[in-house]
Amino acid sequence: MPLVDSAMSWLLADLRRWWVFSAGVLALGLMWTWASRVPEAVSGSERLPSPRAGFPAPDFTLETLDGDTASLADYRGRVIILNFWASWCGPCRAEMPALQALWEAQRERGLVVLAINSTVQDSVPAATAFLQKMNLNLPVLIDRDGAATQRYLVRALPTTFFVDRQGIIRSMMIGGPVSAAVLQTQVEPLLAEDGTADRVTDGAD
Repeated sequence: MPLVDSAMSWLLADLRRWWVFSAGVLALGLMWTWASRVPEAVSGSERLPSPRAGFPAPDFTLETLDGDTASLADYRGRVIILNFWASWCGPCRAEMPALQALWEAQRERGLVVLAINSTVQDSVPAATAFLQKMNLNLPVLIDRDGAATQRYLVRALPTTFFVDRQGIIRSMMIGGPVSAAVLQTQVEPLLAEDGTADRVTDGAD
């Protein structure tokens, strides 16, 4: 493309211009990384080992958008997708319709999608406005003080955990957006299980 070629020629003609451009791109990348980070510490929260595949998903109790409360333990016996998100996060917004569609298609088989809004770096009005605009009604939990986000040691949004019927984390994905096909591939084996197998890891190698 002539315009792109001209711009590159202009940059490469002067080494200083190239360095300024490179520094600008790096600065923008660092700013995005900083803006999308999750706060390192939340008052009153405890430091736990990083949740990972083969270990129990840490329990939590959070407020729903309706003002009720819900705990992870309430859903034992079902396959759970825990999706940490924020309304300003582009990849979060892009993958939310796929989560909604999967939940609608598979909830009768025991699938639960818990979309945990990282409200510590978002707001309830912004999250609600996004859900209404996209016509989404999947279960949304409000992490006002970031306690659940911190307990799962989430460092980037979106982050998604796939939890089996026994409450064991089977896999996780950081970043996105995650496609509908990938989501289905992750949950189908878990939905096919009856949940009676002993998969709890005691921490021994």
